[in-house]
Amino acid sequence: MTIFSRIIKGEIPCYKIAENDLFFAFLDIHPLVKGHTLVIPKREVDYFLDMNDEELSQILLFARPIARAIRQVIPCERIGMSVVGLEVPHAHLHLVPIRTIDDLNFTRPKLQLSEEEMKQVQQQIIAHLSF
Repeated sequence: MTIFSRIIKGEIPCYKIAENDLFFAFLDIHPLVKGHTLVIPKREVDYFLDMNDEELSQILLFARPIARAIRQVIPCERIGMSVVGLEVPHAHLHLVPIRTIDDLNFTRPKLQLSEEEMKQVQQQIIAHLSF
């Protein structure tokens, strides 16, 4: 069982943004920038492109309102999307507020946000979320 599956089951706490029958979204606890959110399928699948057709076709539709909410909360030019797939063997989509392409550089040092900062960002994104 991956760490993401344990997060979905509530065994590991997270800063949940949204969920439905197929997907779960939560703040990255080691973000590149404030508001960095992960969107994952609830079904444990290692490689992003191994998701079934329904999951692949629906993940962006699930992520879109989350990205819109992030953009309303975090000053940025766009919400960058990245599928890297090396950190955790569970398919995941990164939604990252970006101003430059370097904001998607995963080799940069990650931010260390306090629990209060994480909760504040979580609450702001959820307040602007509409499915």
